[in-house]
Parts: sequence; C-alpha cells; structure tokens
Amino acid sequence: MGATALQVVVTGVSGSGKTTVARLLAEEVGARLAEADEFHSRANIDKMSAGHPLDDQDRAPWLADIASWLGERATAGETAVITCSALKRAYRDVLRTAGPGVRFVHLAGPQQVVADRLGGRSGHFMPPELLDSQYADLEPLGEDEAGVTLDLTLDATTLTARACAALGLRP
Repeated sequence: MGATALQVVVTGVSGSGKTTVARLLAEEVGARLAEADEFHSRANIDKMSAGHPLDDQDRAPWLADIASWLGERATAGETAVITCSALKRAYRDVLRTAGPGVRFVHLAGPQQVVADRLGGRSGHFMPPELLDSQYADLEPLGEDEAGVTLDLTLDATTLTARACAALGLRP
C-alpha cells in the first residue's frame, strides 16, 4: 500500500490569506479543495454577521462536519485542502480525528497587517470587529502538531511553495 494521502488544513485568523493559499496549494498538487465557511450553519453565519464571536458550542457541529469531510477524503485516498480557522488546539484535535494524514499550514502574523486586509475586504460575513476575539483565542501550532507555521506577510506564491516543501507535497 502507498503513502497516506494528506488532508491539508490551512489555518489562521480571518484575513490571514487562507483561501488564497489553499486555492493555490490545491491547484499546485491537484488536490480537492473546500472552504470551511461553506460548512457553517445559517445560525453561525447570522451570529458572526451580527458582530458576535462564535463559542465552542457553536463551533462543535461545524468542526465535526469538516472532520467528516476530511475523513471521507482520507478513506478515498484523496489529497485534499480545506481552509479552517482552527484557532485552538482543541479544534485541531477534532480535525485530526479524520485520519493520520491531517496536516496543518498555519498562516501567522501581525494583527495590524490582517486588520488592514480586512478593512479592504467586502462581501464576507466575518466583520473586522471580530478580529480581536480571534487573536485572543489563537493558540499557535504546538511542536507536536503535524504541520508548519508560515509568515502571512509573504506573498501567496511563496507561502504555497513553502507549504509544499514543508509537507513533502509534489505536483
């Protein structure tokens, strides 16, 4: 039997560049791509749109659905890439239940850089006002967590190349 297919979760706060990097990464390696925002319930979207951060109870079914999607990809032997804030280790623990191939690419950097990005973004349900709560919840990847932390101030092409190299992914 061959090597385990990877399921890559691109993590970070809103505005860190998850979607852009995940899209490029999926294209680079021919992986299936999903956006975790698509897994949110209407209630979660309404809550965030109203300027209220989600709590662990709000996130539990969302994370379970993402883990299920990742698990389906793992069972099928597919490499997959998904965006997901996964700010806390406990959230990443849920995602890791999908199988041994789950790896994280965490986009980390200065809050002001992200705030500036969010200020120029339109059409997203996550208001910039919730950025403080995301940074307050943020728990960096632990040394024992499979993945890599990258500097979100780098351009998306460089981030994608570094993610591929760190995870051993090849086109």
